[in-house]
This record gives sequence, C-alpha cells and structure tokens, in this order.
Amino acid sequence: MLMADPVFYTLSCALNVADIAQFTGSELLTKQYADRKIEHLASLDNATPDSLVFLEGKKNEAALSSLKAAAVLCAEAQASLIPEGVAILVSKSPQRDFAAVGRKLYAQAVHPRSLLGVPGISENATIHPSAEIESDVTIEPGAVVGAGVSIGSGTTICANSVIGAGCKIGRDCIIAPNVSLTYALIGNRVYLHPGVRIGQDGFGYVPGPAGLEKVPQLGRVIIQDGVEIGANTTIDRGSLSDTVIGEGTKIDNLVHVAHNVKIGRHCIVAGHCGISGSVTIGDMTMLGGRVGLADHITIGSRVQIAAASGVMNDIPDGERWGGLPARPLKQWFRDIATLRSIGQSKKEKS
Repeated sequence: MLMADPVFYTLSCALNVADIAQFTGSELLTKQYADRKIEHLASLDNATPDSLVFLEGKKNEAALSSLKAAAVLCAEAQASLIPEGVAILVSKSPQRDFAAVGRKLYAQAVHPRSLLGVPGISENATIHPSAEIESDVTIEPGAVVGAGVSIGSGTTICANSVIGAGCKIGRDCIIAPNVSLTYALIGNRVYLHPGVRIGQDGFGYVPGPAGLEKVPQLGRVIIQDGVEIGANTTIDRGSLSDTVIGEGTKIDNLVHVAHNVKIGRHCIVAGHCGISGSVTIGDMTMLGGRVGLADHITIGSRVQIAAASGVMNDIPDGERWGGLPARPLKQWFRDIATLRSIGQSKKEKS
C-alpha cells in the first residue's frame, strides 16, 4: 500500500530525480536516471517503480535486496548496497531530505487550506462587524469571530472554531475545526490542530470562608511565529503575567500547559505532557511523552527529558534527565542497575 492515498493527497508538482538532487543538495550517482519521474513517497517494503524511499542507519539494510523503488536517498556508505536499476541519491541527511521532498510533492499535507475546498468567507460564519480581516482569508461555515478580532492574510479559520473578542491572529495560520481561542495573540504561520483550547482560565484558587475561591486570571496567551499545537492540547492564559509559547516550538496532541508558563524557541513537547503553572523552559528543549513538570521550576535550554519522567527540580542548560523523580540520566541508569542487582540477589537467595 502506498503512503499517500490519492483520494486524500494530491501531488502539488511534478518532480524527477534530477530535480530532487538539485533542491536537496544530494549527489546523483546514477546520472542515467536523472529524468526519471517520482510520483510517490514510500517505505522500503512497499516501494513501487515510481516512488522515492530513504535509508538511514543500518536497521533496514536487509530490505534493499528486493527494493523496487525509482530512487533512494541514502548515505554514501550505503550506496554500494543499492540494487541495479534504482537511482541513487547520496545525502548527508536522508530522512531530512526525504521530508523536504514530501513537503514539495504534497504541500497541502503540511499546510492545509480550507477543509471544505471553498476559499473565502462563508455566509454561514458569524463575524462581528468590528473584526478586521485582511484579504485572502478563509472563514468556514459555523465559525465565530468576535468583536475587535484581527486576522491576517492567508489565514484559514475552519468550521465551528470560535475566536474570542480582541484576539489577534497573524498571517498564513491554520485554525482547524473546533478550536477555541480567547485572550490570545497569535503570530504568523501558526497551526492549531482540531480541538485545541487556548486562553481559558488558569487553575487558580484560594481557600475562603465558603470553600475554594477563584483567583482572577488576568493574563494572555502569546504564541509566536511558526508554532504548531497538536489536537486537543490546552494552553491556559496567565494569571498576572502571560503564558508564552516561543517561536518554532512544536507541541504534540493532548498536552496541558498551565498559566504563566514560558516555553522557549524551537522546543519539542511530546504527547500527554503536563506543564504546571509558572514553569520556565529554555530554547531547544525536548520533553518526551508523559513528562510532568512541577510548578515554579526552571528548565534550561537544550535539555532532554526522557518519557514518563516526573521533574520536581530545576534542570541546568544542556542536561539529560529521566526517571521518577527525575535525575541526571547517568544517575538514573545507575539507580536502575542497582535495583536490578538487588532484585536478582534476593531471587538467587530465595
């Protein structure tokens, strides 16, 4: 089965092997195949004579013996393993170049426009008269745009999304179906996947005579350029300061970001992470799936935290932590080895 079903994904352009070599900077070793057309992307085991595949690392080298692809992106050391009849493109980063080809061949899969295929502003959308909407904006049926909202050109507001009063959305953004956006300023080229909730109250209460009393949440959410936020992720607005998501950061599905959190630039936050209130995260930091961060801690830049870790202390720049409670990775591995040895010793004695 091919990777891209033509019912859902149509080719954006035509490419041949020479085109791919040129824009990826890869070296074409088999120049006799320069004019060969690439119609599909595929994995090694489902390649067809008109598809492009990639090979990175030694894990899948065994699949090369029966390869039927039109062309392969691979490292120089693996070029000799490619069977005859397959165009060979030598790349320093095969997977990255493969992804670049995919973005070119299937542009809509990366930057979808109107899901209904109908550009422009639907007469079935509800738009406040004071909203400022630039040219080339699409607003689909059922969408609601509140008072004082501004929306930049090239942006799409999909069906049944709600943009609250005063929100600002930059240019070339995608606000997918059933998104709610309040108390927020959104930059350019931001992609909010279906069901994202941004700007709702932070979780703030104080004990009072009649029980828990709500602390007013008076901040905003600021999402900088190039951010992508996965389906059903929630980002609370700040209480007295803003919640900020830095430029280029990518957040997976089902993540919770609490009030006053500051996430730096070009971070990766995997699914099911929970980031408690007033956490600060530096640039280019990576959180594995189901990481939990305690409130009011600071995570440095270029930090890596292993999946399912529970972090309760500050982490300096450049460190790798894991475990519950989280600690430096080498220490965590030593602790696991010690526990295993204790368990094995008890088993041998019993």
